[in-house]
Amino acid sequence: MQKSNSQKVAKEVIKFEISALRKLSKSINQSLSNIIQLILKCKNGKIIISGVGKSGIIARKWAATLSSTGTPSFFMEASDASHGDMGKITSNDVLILISNSGQSEELKNIIQYAARNRYIKLIGITSNKNSILYKNSDVSFLMPNIKEAGPENIVPTSSTINQLALGDAIAIACMKYRNFTKFDFKKFHPSGTLSIKLKTVRDLMIKGKKLPMANENIKMKSAIRIINKKKLGVVIIKKNNGDTRGIITDGDLKRISQKFDNFEEIKVKNLLNKSPISVEEKTLASSALALMNTKKITSLCVHKDNKVRKTVGLIHIHDILRSNIN
Repeated sequence: MQKSNSQKVAKEVIKFEISALRKLSKSINQSLSNIIQLILKCKNGKIIISGVGKSGIIARKWAATLSSTGTPSFFMEASDASHGDMGKITSNDVLILISNSGQSEELKNIIQYAARNRYIKLIGITSNKNSILYKNSDVSFLMPNIKEAGPENIVPTSSTINQLALGDAIAIACMKYRNFTKFDFKKFHPSGTLSIKLKTVRDLMIKGKKLPMANENIKMKSAIRIINKKKLGVVIIKKNNGDTRGIITDGDLKRISQKFDNFEEIKVKNLLNKSPISVEEKTLASSALALMNTKKITSLCVHKDNKVRKTVGLIHIHDILRSNIN
């Protein structure tokens, strides 16, 4: 096949699939809302998704997407269901079966099993209104009849694209109902690229006994010892009531030593920087890094909520860069 012809075929396939998606969009109705309500009401059971062939592959993707967006779900191999895996389906479960024809032999035993237990809710996704799946489901979604891309209308292409899109639509709708945020998403993807981007200052900050803090009444020689011991290039100075009064950095030490004789005997409250920059602990680490670069500093104080004067941590540029945030 010539290059120009292959590009033409590729564009035709995509046009077919775009047309199929347009038909799917027009098919969205109350049935979809009913499906979402069934899924959201499933609090004491499980969401089990199954399909055969290409629809089975799509079913696996449905389960993965729902689980990663706050709706715990799992895929069940349809062919294994008749050989013991039917025991995975219990009362109060929501069972979702995906089949273009709705007549797949492997699904019939599952449909019959669900029909015998009125506490199992069956959702059928099919394009055949006369199928056993459509007629026996508690909620059925009728997929639009479309032409498959490719010769002879035999290769599952446009139909599987529609199945995939419908699963995404359901997952995102459930996600919004649950107020599932990017930070919830991060919990389920601790090793993912997105999770790294969503790391907050609280995830990386230095706190507790590692935090370089000192009372405002100590002398500079004690502040120097703390800076050298903690190896963070800074000491946070607090008042007797615990509020942050200021900071002293190793850069400040150089300037102070040039300005004052015997400065080590001076109390830190007389020499500190009274305007330390502090960020809220839920601030994205990437935003904290940008602020450090703008201000040309290497660390920031961290506070909780709107209590700017109550330092709960310190975020250092090295900790951010070690987390591959840039």
